Amino acid sequence: MKSALLKVATIALGAGVLAGCGGVRAHRGVVLDQDVAAAIQPGVDNKDSVQKSLGRPTFTGQFDANDWYYVSRDTQQLAFRDPSVRQQTVLRVRFDQAGNVVAVNKTGKELVANIDPYGRETPTLGRRRSFFDELFGNIGTVGSGMTPGGSAEPTQ
Repeated sequence: MKSALLKVATIALGAGVLAGCGGVRAHRGVVLDQDVAAAIQPGVDNKDSVQKSLGRPTFTGQFDANDWYYVSRDTQQLAFRDPSVRQQTVLRVRFDQAGNVVAVNKTGKELVANIDPYGRETPTLGRRRSFFDELFGNIGTVGSGMTPGGSAEPTQ
């Protein structure tokens, strides 16, 4: 009886541990219907018709408000690892000043950038200060006409 209970507890514990390592799939952004997106045509559609068929854009262009972007991204994450992009679609709709569609561009996962930080430090220009210089560097400079770090400021 005890061995059967121990087996059941071991199996339940093993299943719980394996369930924690399962993958998590997520969708972020707009749910983009490919057929509706393909139906948008330059010279035919305008801002109102695009908004009625696709909804509000994910974001508009920072430099030109006549660029609308619709972003859709599917990710997969295993346990505690960083999520990886499985599929991504970015639809850019450009409008002219009158609000008519000029161009529709669609890109995919090929433009996803993976940025790796450089070690544990960010290289900067300038002099290197030690921990104690940073900690005690301002002592005595308040009201003395000195800038932090010990150089004299010209007084006017």
